[in-house]
Formats: sequence, C-alpha cells, structure tokens
Amino acid sequence: MTNNLPLDTEYAYGKPSARAKFRTELLDFIVVEQLGFELADEGEHLCLEIKKRGENTQWVADKLAKFLNVKSMDVGFCGMKDRHAETTQWFSVYLPREPEDTDWNRFKTLFELDVEILRKTRHTKKLRRGAHQGNAFKICLRDLLQQETLEERLRKISEHGVPNYFGEQRFGRGGNNLTMAHRWLVDGETIRNRSKRSMAMSAARSYLFNLVLSERVKQNNWFKNVDGDVVENGCATAPLWGRGRSKSTGAALALETEALAPFSTWCDQLEHVGLHQERRSLQLMPKDFCWDWQDSSLTLSFVLPPGQFATSVLREICLLDNQSH
Repeated sequence: MTNNLPLDTEYAYGKPSARAKFRTELLDFIVVEQLGFELADEGEHLCLEIKKRGENTQWVADKLAKFLNVKSMDVGFCGMKDRHAETTQWFSVYLPREPEDTDWNRFKTLFELDVEILRKTRHTKKLRRGAHQGNAFKICLRDLLQQETLEERLRKISEHGVPNYFGEQRFGRGGNNLTMAHRWLVDGETIRNRSKRSMAMSAARSYLFNLVLSERVKQNNWFKNVDGDVVENGCATAPLWGRGRSKSTGAALALETEALAPFSTWCDQLEHVGLHQERRSLQLMPKDFCWDWQDSSLTLSFVLPPGQFATSVLREICLLDNQSH
C-alpha cells in the first residue's frame, strides 16, 4: 500500500451532474457561531464577539494576544472558522483587568484586519474547542442549472440528511496530512512538532471513519441500523479509532473489520499514541435546512453541531468549482 490515498467517498444520492461556482464572493459563505449558553458577564476572561471577513481564526487569536500583551495560550475560541468567508464567533482572553485606554480601532488598523467587534463581556472560564452548540451557515452557489433535478436531491437531504463524512479540509491540501500520517504510522518517521503530530493523528482516524462510512453508503444502510450497530442519539455510528475494543458486534463489526483490514497497521499504531476509541454518527442531519432560488443562484441555510462539515452537505447537491483558490 502506498501513501497516495484516494479521498473519494461514495455519494448517498449518486454523483451529482450539476455544477456550481463556490465562494465566488466573500459573502457567499457566511457562518454565525451559536454558543448555546450565556456568558457570565463577570470573571477574569474578556470575551469578544468578532465578525471577520477573509481572516483565519488562529491568526486573529494570535493578534489579540499580541495586542493585549498576553500569551497565545491565554486566548480561547470554540472552533476554527473558514477563512474565505464572513464568520462571527466568540474569543476569550485571560485578562483580569482590561487596560482603560484599550483602542479597539487601533487593533484593526495595526494588524490590517477586516474585523468588527460586535460585543464585549466577561466570563468565568476560557472558551474551549467544541464547547459551542453549533454553527449557522448561509451559503450561495452561483451559475447553477438543472434546478428540477436538484429539487429532488434537496428534498432527500431534508428528509434523510447526508453521510457524516469528515471534509477534505481535514486531510490538508492535496491530502498532505494523510501523507504525513502514513510516514509516521507506517514508515516510523518521527514528528517532533506537536501540532503537526496532532493533525496527522486526526487525519488518520478521520480517514478510517470515512472508509467505514463510505462502505455503509455503498450498501445503502448509512441511515439505517444493521445488526450489531452501536446507536447513539438514534443514529448508527462508526469508530474513531483508538485503544479499546469496538463496541459493535455482528454484521456491523464484520463490515467495519473488512473496511479497515488494509489499514491494520494504522489501527495498531493509533492504539499506542494515547487515543481511546470513540464513536461518531454516520448520519448528518442539517437543522433548519432550507433553500431559495434566485435565477441560477441557490442559497442554502442550515445549522450544524461542532465537528460536522458544511462541505459534506454541499457535495451531495452539486460539484463545486471553488473560486477562492
């Protein structure tokens, strides 16, 4: 087996024939974070709700740390948001006492950031990854034809959702994170950089999950329970690999075992890097899913919980010509 691993996965409703332009304009992709809990309005952490355009989440967090003269680890946020988009999210900064002369306009101009600070408050804890309730998306696909065919797909997605694949962004540009994972897990190369090792680990177990899910889609049982399935919140699940025996049995376990057999070395190694086996739902059900046509443009609105990918919804609708590259 080589490290040139295919990223293709099975389509739930057949490979789309329609194409659309994706991310033609910055405002074609809008994300609003939903915290799902109230901030305390007191405490040692300054919290800022920031709307940003074309800015990377980590980049903004690093600039906040520099501007307020704190360590990067003192800045928290709930999730990485897309760069080529308008995104609104909360940041926390461990700052027991904010300087009285803080000039937030200077923060924007000093680092040439396209950001707007919407609200400021305080909280008793640092904001942690995945602590939020979800993300609300509004996405515009342009120059799209074959509307009649797409209406049927959209109705099916509204009824059954889509396979809960990890998006290709998890695997890095051109699958680079998987190449790194293969060299680490199979060839025995050492990854000294902690962040890169974490990316390789995440990419590897995400890829294994996608393999199992793709086989379930191929067998048309990804949104149905088969004998021996581990069901969580009403949905069948597949493993996120790590230490511990699989909780599935019967037909479900046989399917997982067969799908992952070519990657037994990956599985063995992932059991020895501190990860414990977890489960992830096979089915992604977009909440409040709706759509609107304007000539040849299709605007989609939906809400996803943390860890689920909007691109996994879009790929079932049409083929995307990404204009942001």
